[in-house]
Amino acid sequence: MPEGGKLEITVETEGKGGCQPMGPISFSGMEDAITVDKPNGTHVSYHIFEESEIHLNRITPASTQEWHYHTLIDECLLITRGVLTCRWLEDGEERTRRVHEQEIVRVGNSVHTFANETDEDVEFVVFRFVPEGRDKREMIKSDKAVVSR
Repeated sequence: MPEGGKLEITVETEGKGGCQPMGPISFSGMEDAITVDKPNGTHVSYHIFEESEIHLNRITPASTQEWHYHTLIDECLLITRGVLTCRWLEDGEERTRRVHEQEIVRVGNSVHTFANETDEDVEFVVFRFVPEGRDKREMIKSDKAVVSR
């Protein structure tokens, strides 16, 4: 560890003219969230960051969200409790799939809606970010620097 107990890490960022310092570790609790109870039976706690958003959703039984789509963001859902019904439009037809705990839905730019057709609350985490249109899989898989203390 350098003198003063601080270790500064920089990462190479394409198209930014050099290295950008990475921010320190941060935490976001429920007291930091923007929490909304929507009329459609959805309870949402939004954790909004500079380049991404994570929100925690709970949909009450017999509730359905509005049909919608996204023009700029990529949205991925991780079901953490219950069974969520996903409906989307594909080739002019409505499709349906029930999504279970530990399954992931990536909605892309589809017109979609989510519903709880069960007798228990459904909970899921939504990860939202703005894609740049580049395949970053290799960078994501290999971005880990091991340090010794």
